[in-house]
Amino acid sequence: MLTLLNIQSSPRINNSLSRVLSDKFIEQWKIDNPDGCVVTRDLMKSELPYITQAWLGGAFFPPEKQTPEMLAEMHVSDELVAELKAADQVVIGVPMHNFTVPANLKTYFDQVVRFKHTYNLDGGMLDDKPTTIIIASGRLYTPGAPEEQCDYASGFLKCVLAYMGIRNIRIVLAGGMRAVNFGQETFENYVEKYLPEILLAANEHRLA
Repeated sequence: MLTLLNIQSSPRINNSLSRVLSDKFIEQWKIDNPDGCVVTRDLMKSELPYITQAWLGGAFFPPEKQTPEMLAEMHVSDELVAELKAADQVVIGVPMHNFTVPANLKTYFDQVVRFKHTYNLDGGMLDDKPTTIIIASGRLYTPGAPEEQCDYASGFLKCVLAYMGIRNIRIVLAGGMRAVNFGQETFENYVEKYLPEILLAANEHRLA
């Protein structure tokens, strides 16, 4: 049985393009994998803690030097790392905030990038797995767009995932949402515009 880890980071619970497109992806994934399991990690509900000095001690000190405080600080990280390791496939919904990922998603990766757990001196320790990243943005950052170079979200996500061993990555740049925000286009029409790319990404997961 395949497990799909669904990571969502948009503060918009309703009318979030990254969430709606992720839902469309999951609908198709469930059709292709009727016995599969979807595990959802909604970062707007998880309220992940930031890295602390005790966390760093727990992550890098040898076991005999770890204090109860350090071990307690690692509890959330342990849970997230186990969840990521157990997943066969991943979909991540991302709203672009100020040209990069939102703070809650950065905090998520701070928690899961762990020495001797997800990477070591030889490289990434995670099994490669099909990963689709859906990035919603107000402006267009697709290749050839005037502001293409301002998309720091894609580069960060590809880099940090590859650092842990995940390189089978497809990024869907769902840009131009400001047309919806300004009333120039309906939200429903905008979702339809990206459906073919979303279904193609889901199909690639099926073939993986």
